[in-house]
Amino acid sequence: MLLLGLLLGYRYASSVYNNIEKIPLATVLDTGGTGTNYLIVGSDSRDPQAILDAGLNPAAFEDGGGDRSDTMLILRMKGSTATMMSIPRDLYLPVADTGGSQKINAAYNGGPARLVKTIQSSLGIPINHYMEVDFVSFARLVDSLGGIVIDFPNAAIDTNSGLNITQAGPNLLDGPQALSYVRSRHYEVVGGNGTVEPIEVATDLGRVLRQQRFLTTVFARLGATKNPMVLARAAADGSDGLRIDDSLGLIDAMRLGWQLRSLNPTSVELPVTSGRNKSGAVLFLSQPGADAALAQFR
Repeated sequence: MLLLGLLLGYRYASSVYNNIEKIPLATVLDTGGTGTNYLIVGSDSRDPQAILDAGLNPAAFEDGGGDRSDTMLILRMKGSTATMMSIPRDLYLPVADTGGSQKINAAYNGGPARLVKTIQSSLGIPINHYMEVDFVSFARLVDSLGGIVIDFPNAAIDTNSGLNITQAGPNLLDGPQALSYVRSRHYEVVGGNGTVEPIEVATDLGRVLRQQRFLTTVFARLGATKNPMVLARAAADGSDGLRIDDSLGLIDAMRLGWQLRSLNPTSVELPVTSGRNKSGAVLFLSQPGADAALAQFR
């Protein structure tokens, strides 16, 4: 019975893996290093039907159609330790294959291969594997898990994304509510006197921090789930919004999935300074702190 269960589990995992879209990146990914660096891109789908299926109002997606990278994370796994660092999408640096410098989000617009090559050449970070998560599709995974709990220090609202947290403290969010949380660009807190105030986390940096918290909370929720049927349903729902590089095989993917169930990464902040140029408001690496942060992923 145990062998039969293992065989059925492997066959199911194989079927889920085979349904995940593979991106041809083997020729640009790094194959060396003492650890493994995963580039995780959170993309913001603007497909109207996908938004409706997630239980949201497409009119709240104010930036138009198409896909865009909302967050970029480097997750480094080395032995039993994990380290995570966000790369701001407004970071201005030389973009691979263009002969010029732009915001790093422009590298994503040129395709995953260009983004990988840009990070490797301009930041000096070797990228071993690539994963892309569609937050709209990921909302279905949250529902499969029965929701996730996010601790809010204050009541918070965002009429644009639909966020409406009326009580501070731990709040159980379903899929659409979790999506409104990670999509919030106009994050406002409600004070004890009922006044509404925009705060610093309304910036893109704050949004990145919320998306980090969202992803780590989902992974922790997966780790706490013991029901194999719930895990199977979550895996199927999550795979719908996932793209991976073509060199990440089934066994490697299963090993990563197991590691993610107990993920508690150390966060590293990439020091940047704000400025303006022909691309508008941009961010620049702040030295020497930036090099010290980047060195932890090399």
